[in-house]
Amino acid sequence: MKKAVGRGGGTRKYDLLTVLAVHALARDKGFQRQALRLISLVTARYNWQNDLLSIGQEEIARLWSVDVRTVKREMAAFRERGWLVEKRPAARGRVAQYGLAIAKILEDTRADWIRVGPDLDVRLRTEDAPEPAASTVIPFPGAALPSGESLWGQVSRRLLAEDASIHRVWFAALEPVDEAGELVLRAPSGFHAAYVQTHLIGRIAAALAVVAPEMPLRIL
Repeated sequence: MKKAVGRGGGTRKYDLLTVLAVHALARDKGFQRQALRLISLVTARYNWQNDLLSIGQEEIARLWSVDVRTVKREMAAFRERGWLVEKRPAARGRVAQYGLAIAKILEDTRADWIRVGPDLDVRLRTEDAPEPAASTVIPFPGAALPSGESLWGQVSRRLLAEDASIHRVWFAALEPVDEAGELVLRAPSGFHAAYVQTHLIGRIAAALAVVAPEMPLRIL
């Protein structure tokens, strides 16, 4: 996973916190409580830019509504699991500093990504893969990259630039069947059409509004 800062950083932060929560919800109450404590700690005090969590045990205890003994036990559990990495131990007058082991968290939660949806699953797997040698977008099998000046060609190129992984899986397979007065796109299956209509229609509509304002949109 890329560093969760800069362009797209907000999405990566939400993705990480989402899969951590979903992973926990599939497990027992003790694990759920532990994951919630980590999520609250990250959202309240973690510095994404510097990969730094610097906070004292007393402050964590107030945040979690527990005693310091519980904080020590939970922080040790996070280190043992490999989700937190101690960068600097606590000393007199100085709190401990931790880093967040994002790669380890993603590895441990990988089986639950699909519970969130195919779009997140594809996005995280794409980010987890090695970067290509050149900035060449690999098309969805059997689908051509958007080209030409057709209405859908222009809209599709915008969607590709916005998120190449989602375009590969969901948009590249859509075929325009009507562009005269209405953009009608046919999906390769009923499931594909339903997913696009439910989760991704807003992206298509936004890109279409730039190319052809007030043009109706329909998915078949």
